[in-house]
Amino acid sequence: MKHIFAFEVKEEYEKHQDIIERFNKKLKEYQQVLENEYALRDLPKAILWTNEELATTVFSEIPIPAYTNKSLIYMSPDLVTWRNILVKQLDGKKLPDIQKFYENFSENQVFIILAHELTHHSDLFLDEFEDEREDSIWFEEGMCFYLPRKILLSDEEFNDITFAEMKLVETFKDKYGKHSIDNFGISSYQGNLSSIMFDYWRSYLAVKYLVEVRANNNVNSVFEEYHNWHEEGRKVPLTQYFGLNSFFD
Repeated sequence: MKHIFAFEVKEEYEKHQDIIERFNKKLKEYQQVLENEYALRDLPKAILWTNEELATTVFSEIPIPAYTNKSLIYMSPDLVTWRNILVKQLDGKKLPDIQKFYENFSENQVFIILAHELTHHSDLFLDEFEDEREDSIWFEEGMCFYLPRKILLSDEEFNDITFAEMKLVETFKDKYGKHSIDNFGISSYQGNLSSIMFDYWRSYLAVKYLVEVRANNNVNSVFEEYHNWHEEGRKVPLTQYFGLNSFFD
């Protein structure tokens, strides 16, 4: 993959040069895992490194400065930006432990966001980037968080981010949890940040449950079931096919 730098001043690039180099080295290692074990065959052409403002107002209107399409991954490497965004997810709720966790969000946890975007390019996912990407987007988004977290984080780091997102789902489920997660992808980026992120949190938790509880830590069997659902014609919602309806109650 090529690397494109889109910063408005040279000093901004220089400020982030070291972390970009560290991220690039770690991403190459993770790429090898995806290629060997998770059917990563077609890489994006480049990573476009930029800042939050350009990512969310010039290159896209997506309100989060990390996203991918078939050709490019867009990513802000700025830790302060990510810490501010993650604290904003709390929407003013008094959750001091979660707020402290996000205020001190580590470089490694931010790297997982970049790894998430690369994971989208695995051929194990059935929807193409040009598709509407509905009716199973929760599975892809959840798995794109689960795999890099499970592979790259320490047990402590993995448990910390899991606890934070469990707490956030519990906090916001009465406000945002009345719709089916199968609708994830329909107007996904409308509303405030916590309402946008709510489906990401519960998608990750659903995939974690599928892999670790239902499949006894066998990721491949979960993918096989997902592929069976597709090959049988997607006759029922994916949550129903997986028997997850009660998980979201």
